[in-house]
Amino acid sequence: MIVAFSISPSAGDDTGGVSAAVAEAVRVVRASGLPNETNAMFTNIEGDWDEVMAVVKQAVDAVAAASPRVSLVLKADIRPGFSGQLTAKVERLERALEG
Repeated sequence: MIVAFSISPSAGDDTGGVSAAVAEAVRVVRASGLPNETNAMFTNIEGDWDEVMAVVKQAVDAVAAASPRVSLVLKADIRPGFSGQLTAKVERLERALEG
């Protein structure tokens, strides 16, 4: 499965920024060893249900350590029997754009 998620603390720093808290969540994801990528809006992670959800929970906990309230947005692509889709889906799209 691939999960795209975004975690944010309820309040930002003095400028309204949330990058320090979000960086803690991304550190958790990267340390997990699961395939992942981060863009301006979401972090994507790929693995089986239990391992992906465990990492999401750890990432939420990391942000919660800095904020009494946390927002989580999560979208999942559940496709049993498929792996390597984090990059394969994009590759198929790029080939379609070329054709």
